[in-house]
Amino acid sequence: MTSPMGTHATPPHTTDDDFFQAGELYRLMSAEETSRLVANIAGGLSQVSRDDVIEKDLAHFHAADPEYGRRVEEAVRALRED
Repeated sequence: MTSPMGTHATPPHTTDDDFFQAGELYRLMSAEETSRLVANIAGGLSQVSRDDVIEKDLAHFHAADPEYGRRVEEAVRALRED
C-alpha cells in the first residue's frame, strides 16, 4: 500500500479468512438459535444431489467452527438416510 508516509505492507490478521466471522456468529447464538440454523441449513443441503457439492459445503461449516460443521454434517446425513 502506498501512502504519503511511504510504502508498507498491510499486516496480516489471524481473522483474515472467509470463516472467522461465521464461526464467531455461530458461537454467539443461543442453543435454540443454533439448532434452528443447523436444521435450516441441513434441510436445504440434504436436497442437493451431488455428493461433492455437499462435501465442499460441509468443509466450510467445519472451517467456521468444528461443532457447527459436525452438527450440520450429522443433520444432513440423517435427512439423506430417510
